[in-house]
Amino acid sequence: MMTNYFISKDIFHNREIYRRACDSWQTTEKQIAHLRQKQADFAVANITQRTKALSAFAERLSQNAERIANAICQEVGRCLPECRAEVDKSIALIRYYTHLAPELLARKTVATTASLSQIAFEPLGLVLAVMPWNYPVWQILRFAVPALCAGNACLVKPAPTVGRVSEMLFDIVGDDLPFQAAFLSHNDIEQAIENTDALAFTGSANTGRHLAQIAGKYLKKCVLELGGSNAFIVLQDADIAAAARDACHSRFRDAGQSCNAAKRIIVVSEIADDFMAEFLRHCEKLQSGDPMQPETTLACLHLDNAAQNMQALVDDAVACGAKLRLGGRLPQTPHAYPATVLDCVPLSARVANEEVFGTVAAVFRAENAENAIQIANHSPFGLGACIYSADTNAAWRLGQKLNVGSVFINRHTSSDLRLPFGGVKSSGFGRELSEFGLYEFVNIKSYWQK
Repeated sequence: MMTNYFISKDIFHNREIYRRACDSWQTTEKQIAHLRQKQADFAVANITQRTKALSAFAERLSQNAERIANAICQEVGRCLPECRAEVDKSIALIRYYTHLAPELLARKTVATTASLSQIAFEPLGLVLAVMPWNYPVWQILRFAVPALCAGNACLVKPAPTVGRVSEMLFDIVGDDLPFQAAFLSHNDIEQAIENTDALAFTGSANTGRHLAQIAGKYLKKCVLELGGSNAFIVLQDADIAAAARDACHSRFRDAGQSCNAAKRIIVVSEIADDFMAEFLRHCEKLQSGDPMQPETTLACLHLDNAAQNMQALVDDAVACGAKLRLGGRLPQTPHAYPATVLDCVPLSARVANEEVFGTVAAVFRAENAENAIQIANHSPFGLGACIYSADTNAAWRLGQKLNVGSVFINRHTSSDLRLPFGGVKSSGFGRELSEFGLYEFVNIKSYWQK
């Protein structure tokens, strides 16, 4: 729902804790002009100066880690250990890039007929980011840190439900970096895209299509990370105990509100009953409650309508022939929905074709390994997938048939700073993290000297 305010709640207690009116376009226009001036100086500074400023930011973030983790927990509704992990990973991200960027951004000399020819990696200018609510520190820094290393300025529109934690983050950023939050109205996003040089977006496929269309209208480079419906494939020779444990963790961590979570669990029929017994044993142990408390292991759903959305997906799956094994009943608490497991899900069900952003696990039974790959590829999304098998050589061969951006073998899907992250199909295009993420928002410029 569009609003003229950024409004944050204490999710567990369902009460408003923050409200801020959207900035006027005139305010944002002045902000853009200021950042452009600041970026011009930042770009001509050498890489050591830029990474020094980022390292100082990492230190300030480390000093405020517990405070900001608590704010994420309250405002997003994720369990506190999960929020601490987000902040720790964000700090590691900054330190990773400040260590590698000087080498990766150095000019590369190429042998040609010229007396000197080089490739330079120069900034595009001002990058606009439209960011989601589920990881309000990590998602912002994942795009911004490599862009800043390259000499860009970054302007971030936070999600409208995490304004308070976004303000806290940018207070920690300070004035040393050309890096600011823009509390934009939805209605001003097109103007912002027109007046900046590139776009980073993480969110739904529908919104991504809309923003990509605007970016195309103004010929602006964009990177889109649009979520996923990751397949978790368990083959006949898999370690069933390990696979079941990991499937429960990957599906229900952060209340399933992660693009990279296991959303479709595909098990070959021969071991499906044994897997289900073990999987359900783990899922039944999940404990809802106050995300600040250590005994809580199943986080809150963030959006007001999320529980109703989960119930609608469950009802549809059961109507299509799926078997409800656990949960599946709408609770009284508005931001809770029980850990729910659907078995024998048909491909006609909505959970087979949509991104399920919440606490519902869909289990599909495959005839064999090849059929498991077919089911995995039966999705508009292509972010990631994992394969559990004792035969790793066979798993690698099967991985080549998966239409996704990453394949994990005997581990649930996640992101690694050292590897590119992104997808294909409706999961978007472009990459974040690793050296490839560093090169997304640069002008790869050739120099040739006679």
